[in-house]
Amino acid sequence: MSTLFDPVDAGNLRLANSIVMAPLTRNRSPHAVPTDLAVTYYRQRATAGLIVTEGTAISHQGQGYADVPGLYAPEQLAGWKRVTDAVHAAGGRIVVQLWHVGRISHTSLQPGGGLQPGGGRPVAPSAIRARSKTYLVKADGSGEFAETSEPRALETGEIAGIVDDFRRAAKAAVEVAGFDGVEIHGANGYLVDQFLRSGSNRRTDAYGGSIENRARFLFEVVDAVRDAAGSGRTGIRLSPVTPANDASDPQPQPLFDHVAAGLGSRGLAYVHVVEGATGGDRDFRQGDEPFDYRAFKAAYREAGGRGAWLVNNGYDRELAEKALAEGYADLVAFGRPFIANPDLVARLRQNATLNEPDKSTFYGGGARGYIDYPPLAAS
Repeated sequence: MSTLFDPVDAGNLRLANSIVMAPLTRNRSPHAVPTDLAVTYYRQRATAGLIVTEGTAISHQGQGYADVPGLYAPEQLAGWKRVTDAVHAAGGRIVVQLWHVGRISHTSLQPGGGLQPGGGRPVAPSAIRARSKTYLVKADGSGEFAETSEPRALETGEIAGIVDDFRRAAKAAVEVAGFDGVEIHGANGYLVDQFLRSGSNRRTDAYGGSIENRARFLFEVVDAVRDAAGSGRTGIRLSPVTPANDASDPQPQPLFDHVAAGLGSRGLAYVHVVEGATGGDRDFRQGDEPFDYRAFKAAYREAGGRGAWLVNNGYDRELAEKALAEGYADLVAFGRPFIANPDLVARLRQNATLNEPDKSTFYGGGARGYIDYPPLAAS
């Protein structure tokens, strides 16, 4: 029987254990460039079997929050290379999460900054404003949350260009920045998820309407990224029922079973599943029936999917070990516990007390609440 601390394979990635550091937005990359703080932050957490970085914009258009990193400029790639070098030197494995936020953005963060006529608006499958907020930095350097801006609907002819942005970012991530692989962010109400869900996709072209059409963009992105990074180094994150960022669909089961079946033939390294409401109720549902995660996984396996099954949301050691023992999961993601516990793997192994995170330092700031949490021996 496998445990949290046994080596495991995820596609082409050999991992030291089944503990995954989930992506965590921290808003500490001015001008979208990872800094010395990021080098220390990720190196401190390199004992995780796999680190999935914070969401990283594939293009300027894909950015939705202030001071999040990117993969579209040389200085950004150079900053990430310093991070990956540090993690590898510490014996860790790290993949970057490829992010296009779609409508979860603000005009001030977009190309043109909202100053050009008709410019600066976020893009989305349909021109439906999300009931959500984003994070901005004010002139005095302090941060604030603001309502997302009204998006414009993508023209059909623009979609291929965004798929190419995913391809370019994946290629640069592996070949220039030195990542071990990439994770496509297809969850939490961002662009890929926006295409999937009927609440945000009212299109009447080949990317809207039926489940098959709404999933088309996801599969085009997956195929482009696989081509650039290699199937065995590509993962994807999905969140079938989360309401995050105003994501909604009344029939998530047939939608995501279709997605799972389509992913099964694509040789991915892993599928990363957020169960329930992201960061909240694990039993949250959309539609009339509870979502059947085991049927979701079965649809993937029955279609030939052999990638590792990565589960996420509210897992502690007991629940994680149960999921592994039952064969339900191969990997388990931990999010907020990694913020305050850079040595989380050791703490879990010893059943040690966990540091409590300082929520006031989650978004923005400097070293405090980022790289200064005490290790186990000093706690």
